[in-house]
Amino acid sequence: MRSPVSLCTGVTYDRASIQRWLDSGNNTCPATMQVLQSKEFVPNRNLQRLIQIWSDSVARRQLEADPAANSAVPSQDQINLLVKQLDNNNFLSSLTKIVCFARESEENREFLVRTDGFLNAVFDFMRNVESDVKLIEQVVEILNLMSSKILEKKPLLESSSLSTILLVIRRGSLDSQIQSIGLLRSIAVDGESKLKIAEEEGLLQELVKSLSREKDPSLIEASLSCLIEITKPKRVKIKVIQSGTIPELKKHLSEPNTSVSIIEKSLKLLETLSSCREGRVEIWHDSILLQAIVQKLLKVSNKATEHAVTVLWCVCCLFRDEKAQEVVANSNGMTKFLLLMQSNCSATVRKMSADLLKIFRVNSKSCLSSYDTKTTHIMPF
Repeated sequence: MRSPVSLCTGVTYDRASIQRWLDSGNNTCPATMQVLQSKEFVPNRNLQRLIQIWSDSVARRQLEADPAANSAVPSQDQINLLVKQLDNNNFLSSLTKIVCFARESEENREFLVRTDGFLNAVFDFMRNVESDVKLIEQVVEILNLMSSKILEKKPLLESSSLSTILLVIRRGSLDSQIQSIGLLRSIAVDGESKLKIAEEEGLLQELVKSLSREKDPSLIEASLSCLIEITKPKRVKIKVIQSGTIPELKKHLSEPNTSVSIIEKSLKLLETLSSCREGRVEIWHDSILLQAIVQKLLKVSNKATEHAVTVLWCVCCLFRDEKAQEVVANSNGMTKFLLLMQSNCSATVRKMSADLLKIFRVNSKSCLSSYDTKTTHIMPF
């Protein structure tokens, strides 16, 4: 049980399991067989905390039982010997000690980068990997630790290396999945590299799967950060949209308990996708998503507000879709833009808010009718 949630009957289930039960057409509580008056979930925070405590204790016992974890950090002379042993059958044993050395300090990581033959041995392994996931996890961890030190990233962009990274995202531990996605983000340095990552079969789809609400929040954040980084070329934006990213973002924005960081990143990715026509079309077709974006204005953070305003500006001002404008207006959007104009927002946000207000000024009376306040608002036009 990763994400415990309670039904209105008070019984707690795993979120993914009970969602499957309800999606199958059932309208009763599996334990009590009572008819559900509401199908809303309430996160069981206490049980989630206990699960985390148990999980941490298990991980700690495994770490204490691992001889490699308790061994002393190798010296630089020992590292030179270990690197020479990477081409024999003791690859895993040698690499485990090298990972321990790399974790220790920035200086150690710089030493490894300068060590003759080390990076070439690791790159060769990434190209010729078989199915030993535990071994690949060690390689991915060390590459992730050293990513800022590795100047030549082309070997990691080869299809064979990307396939290896994909294998860890699919079958590795949670930490390894996060490290693999972080490694992808670090090698996406230009348009060509971003396109190579997006075109690797199955990789983009796996990143989108990692956005599911049932996934660990750290994994969701890592996937969002990676998608934001690679989704800059137009061809990649279209691929990301076609992979079903926007519906997943809507779920995060509609969920009341989503963290500030995930909301900010979800809106940032939506902002990026709204810069192309395909993204704007999918956004304005989804009234629930538009309502969720309007609701985030002034409620989460300055970053979230800026991203949300930009998305609404792209859809309502650039695309000028009347249906989208109507949804935003009915969601009290004009009131939010008026408040933004009077807040300490950036000049860019103020300008976009003014543009949006001009679009809605024809219906300004109806938009303001639901706003009960004695504050005097001065229209900016």
